[in-house]
Amino acid sequence: MDIKIIKAEKKHLIDCKVTLMKSELGRVYFEEEDKAIKTLSEGISKGEIFVAIDKEGICLGFVWFIINGAFHSFPYLHIIAVKEEFRNLGIGKKLLKHFEEVTSKNYSKVFLVVAEFNSEAKRLYQSIGYTEVGVIPNLYKTGVTEFLMMKEIYH
Repeated sequence: MDIKIIKAEKKHLIDCKVTLMKSELGRVYFEEEDKAIKTLSEGISKGEIFVAIDKEGICLGFVWFIINGAFHSFPYLHIIAVKEEFRNLGIGKKLLKHFEEVTSKNYSKVFLVVAEFNSEAKRLYQSIGYTEVGVIPNLYKTGVTEFLMMKEIYH
C-alpha cells in the first residue's frame, strides 16, 4: 500500500476524530465527541499531528507526538490510531517509524505510555525496541494503569 505521511491540516480533523473514537483508546478516554474534536484541534493547530494518507488522499490513521513532551526533555508519542478497516496492514508501524525518524536526529530517547487494556499495542512496542520503564496507575483515568515505555535511539 502506497502511504504518505504528512502534517495534519484542519481538513483531516473529522477523519482523525472518527479514527480516534473507534479505537480502544478513544472508547476509554474520548467518550464525548466534543472532547475528541477539541483535543485533536489543539494538536493540529500546534503542528503535532501527522496523518497517513493513501494515493487518493484518504486518511488511514494518525500519530500525535510532542517534541519535548516527556520530562520536558524528550519526544513523547501522545496518541497513535489507525482506522478500523486499515488495521494490521503496517500503517501503525509506518506512523511509529515517522515519529522515530523525525525525533531521532536530535534526541537519544523517546517515550510513550500504553494502557493496560491495550496489550496488543504493548507487544508491538516491545517488538520494535521499547522497554517498560515504569508503571503509572490512574494517570489519565481512575482505574486504568499506564505503562511508561522508552526506546533508546542510537546514532
